[in-house]
Amino acid sequence: MSIGLLILRLVVGLTLAAHGAQKLFGWFGGYGLTGTGGFLEQLGFVPGRRHALFAGLAETGAGLLLAIGLATPLASAVALAVMIVAGVSAHAKKGFFAHNGGYEYTLILGIAALSLAFTGAGPLSLDALLGDRLAGAGWGLAALVF
Repeated sequence: MSIGLLILRLVVGLTLAAHGAQKLFGWFGGYGLTGTGGFLEQLGFVPGRRHALFAGLAETGAGLLLAIGLATPLASAVALAVMIVAGVSAHAKKGFFAHNGGYEYTLILGIAALSLAFTGAGPLSLDALLGDRLAGAGWGLAALVF
């Protein structure tokens, strides 16, 4: 189970961090703050550049925390919140499947992050190294209501 949680954390966390870097810096084919801000303004998030900054910081920060397994319930809650906002505001009207721009991708990342709040980061994490046993139903429910 330790290796499975490590793999899940790395894949989900680094994927989120990469998407945050697209928004913040324009890396990996992203549009940076200006381009992402323009898109977010079209969705009603004004001022768009500020919302792009917050979304990028949330994705990058939560993603990196998940990847290293630090403050996992908090990182899970932030990741879930960002994915809910993205799914509802940009993808829900396009149906389920990602190839049509649907919410499939945001749903999978959000639920995977939420699952880590319930399971905890596992023994191969900074949470474990620091002696934090942040896992269980209470942490998962807290991530849901955060």
